[in-house]
Amino acid sequence: MQIDLIGVPMDYGAGRRGVDMGPSAIRYAGIKDAIQGLGHVVNDWGNVEVPVFEACESCDPKLRFLDVIVPVARRLADQVERFVKAGHFPVTLGGDHSMALGSISGAARQRRLGLIWVDAHADFNTAETTPSGNIHGMPLAALAGLGDPRLVGLGQTSQPAVNPAHIAIIGARDLDTGERDNLRQAGVAVFSMDQIDRDGLFTVARKAIEIVSRGTDGIYLSLDLDGVDPLYAPGVGTPVSGGLTYREAHLICEMLAETGRLAGLDLVEVNPILDERNKTALMAVELAVSALGKRVY
Repeated sequence: MQIDLIGVPMDYGAGRRGVDMGPSAIRYAGIKDAIQGLGHVVNDWGNVEVPVFEACESCDPKLRFLDVIVPVARRLADQVERFVKAGHFPVTLGGDHSMALGSISGAARQRRLGLIWVDAHADFNTAETTPSGNIHGMPLAALAGLGDPRLVGLGQTSQPAVNPAHIAIIGARDLDTGERDNLRQAGVAVFSMDQIDRDGLFTVARKAIEIVSRGTDGIYLSLDLDGVDPLYAPGVGTPVSGGLTYREAHLICEMLAETGRLAGLDLVEVNPILDERNKTALMAVELAVSALGKRVY
């Protein structure tokens, strides 16, 4: 495959600084060489332009830095759309999870997507339900058509980028009360860690893949490293204990690779300030190559 890498050095959506250095950490961990080692052709397009944090102000406490995040997301969406239109596979490096507003919107302009969202959180808040105002807690809701119209469709269309019936969240274990209601009303499939404990990751991942495959022509994986237990991925801004194990995270990626339908990949919320010897960025690279076809045997 032709793989296109693009970084989004942004932490405006998060409550802690540092994930803006995530793209550099993932590159330093060797993502380009690792993917090329699988036989793919890799183009690294550098980073989407992101304003300097100290030069920006947040005006709305319920939608912090909205006026910065939306233009960045639009630039990313345009870039990802070009990649997908050319028949390439986009891999976006974050950066906080609000960047998925751009990556997934861009891919969805060219393909009817199913979406697997691996995350400790559902990111399904709106301005009415958010306890923090941080937009990295809202992108999935906006992609599904809920929330502020400047986030839904990036203010350019009122149509959701992804049908909620084509979304599956894996690994959730820290949900806000309001977003639980939003998720139920939208009809999004949520596979929490207790369900993984009961049924096993293989069964859960198979169900999730079935859901996102119905009526779609590609699957996008948006992978927040805090979906993995902090034992394996300590360098994230909002760690939650009891997450996916090293092998469970790899199994999700391996099963998606086996479908032959994976259409794009986000690697987000890597925060090197909080990491241990770039451990989390290295984990991101390992998961990426699993999603792109690496096998033990």
